Amino acid sequence: AVDVFGDRAEMAQRYAQILAGDGIDRGLIGPSEVGRLWDRHVMNCAAIGELVASGERIGDIGSGAGLPGIPLALARPDVHVVLIEPLLRRADFLREVVAELGIDVTVIRGRAEERTVRAEAGELDVVTSRAVAALDKLAKWSLPLLKVDGRMLALKGERAADEIVEHRRALNSLGAVDIRVVKCGVNYLT
Repeated sequence: AVDVFGDRAEMAQRYAQILAGDGIDRGLIGPSEVGRLWDRHVMNCAAIGELVASGERIGDIGSGAGLPGIPLALARPDVHVVLIEPLLRRADFLREVVAELGIDVTVIRGRAEERTVRAEAGELDVVTSRAVAALDKLAKWSLPLLKVDGRMLALKGERAADEIVEHRRALNSLGAVDIRVVKCGVNYLT
């Protein structure tokens, strides 16, 4: 964990504890996830830190319990993360977590496709998402948030390559280029 989070490893562990407590109590994480919170959720999400550059502005759409945005912000304090979440109870949870951890993360309540959200978020270098929707829908919501040459990083499972094939035409029509599967965290994720 220290290799990924550096001097913020304890903060990352505290975040996992919050997820295991309030996250479950508030219905953001299922009780069956507790045993795999650290590896499957926190470390898995922090791995995308390998794909972003220092100083970048990163939006996390449909942030929910803060995955992947909060682990990314903890692993990479040199970037600015904007959590975008439409549901009030989840946005409130995110604000509480950000305050408790004392991290420089912005929380916006709203849907990624709303003009007010785009205006508040500003142009982003990267937009992330995890377990939100199919790639075509993600691209429709993510691409308008990006500045020219920005990147959409969708955390997908084993079906990632199949989803690219399935949605390539829609992705191309939305202006997506260089659509590919990239693996990260291979040195420490099991």
